[in-house]
Amino acid sequence: MAKPVIVFVGAVYPGQFGDLCDYLRHTGQAETYFLTTPGHRSRNTHRGAHILGFKPDGAVTGPQSYYYSAKVERSARIGRGLLKALQAFEAKKKIDVVVAHSLWGAPHFLYDEIDAAIVSYIEFPSYRAHGWDPAYPPDQAQRMADKNTEMLNLHQAVRSDLVICPSHHAKRMFPKTLQGNIEVQLEGFRFEATPPPEQASGPVTIGFSARDLSSSKGFETYVRLVDRLVERGLEARFVALGGATGATYGYEDQWVERTYGGEVESFRDHLLRMYPRAADVIEFPGKLPYEDFAARLSAIDLFLYPLKFGVANWGLVEILGRGGCVLAPDRGYASELIQDGVSGVLLPDDDDAWLAEIEALAGDPARRHRLGAAARALTRVQFGLQAVAPRYMRLFRQAMDNRAARAGVS
Repeated sequence: MAKPVIVFVGAVYPGQFGDLCDYLRHTGQAETYFLTTPGHRSRNTHRGAHILGFKPDGAVTGPQSYYYSAKVERSARIGRGLLKALQAFEAKKKIDVVVAHSLWGAPHFLYDEIDAAIVSYIEFPSYRAHGWDPAYPPDQAQRMADKNTEMLNLHQAVRSDLVICPSHHAKRMFPKTLQGNIEVQLEGFRFEATPPPEQASGPVTIGFSARDLSSSKGFETYVRLVDRLVERGLEARFVALGGATGATYGYEDQWVERTYGGEVESFRDHLLRMYPRAADVIEFPGKLPYEDFAARLSAIDLFLYPLKFGVANWGLVEILGRGGCVLAPDRGYASELIQDGVSGVLLPDDDDAWLAEIEALAGDPARRHRLGAAARALTRVQFGLQAVAPRYMRLFRQAMDNRAARAGVS
């Protein structure tokens, strides 16, 4: 079979699928291209002539004209730009597969307009399905806006030749009638060729790492656990990596503003008021450049990952793939990545169970090292680009077959 021509599309590059696009091209498995916005293209021309540009039909950052349909409007601006760029591409070369991020590469204007099979990557259909902390709920306007986003994603699930989502937990958020056309595959990772970490000695460092220090990511639980660990006299160093503002999957920011009226800057600062013992000991490096972030990860002995809501987390794979010893919930997507007692520890939503396991592992560096070493080996085998590329190629061919079958029916 001739190498398929695959075009990845997304407003941000490299972003999701950027490394996969490059890897498939460099290994000769497919003829790949990446369509992105002009600014990202100009910043990445050194990565190759396969990085192409499309111009959205208007601004895609900042407020749109109508709050309730802002994401749909932004997606339409992206979609129109994509359609023009892909039609111009098709005039020169046949495309076999278009792989589009559901929002930042929104494909809904492409159906019936181009000849390629369309694969839509949807992380989750809506915040309603994803969940949020009931202690910090969305207001009615946010709930209404979310309905339009769900409408856009469910439409893509119906019309796309294949949908990919990052976890089985995410797939179950879709209506059962749509799940038959949804496949699960987390993206691939380019792990550094570094030696595995050595067994630690000295006082233990207990860390938290997420894009943002939000309730959904489990930061509130982390602070509460640290507070109790200090009360119980555990000698340890505590480090929390992530941004203090801008919760990605929750509504804590608005709760803080309404509760404090500007007196408290962030949800993190609210928690530090509530748990003063934790406030005295947790270090906050803030958002870091990737190289610095990677270095800080390697200096943490035990990671607490008490996630509340989520569908996949690239940061968790980064930790596991570097040999981090992780405690995580025994539910949700984390349980898909960690084998309990082999490559980490899965725990119920019970503070006492977490405290007991933290104290046990804090005093057992040999066990931490064994768990971390297994996590590193298994994660690299399962999610390295070399492993996932053949899986993605099978999915792309599946999408091409689905496209051909649809065309035959019509």
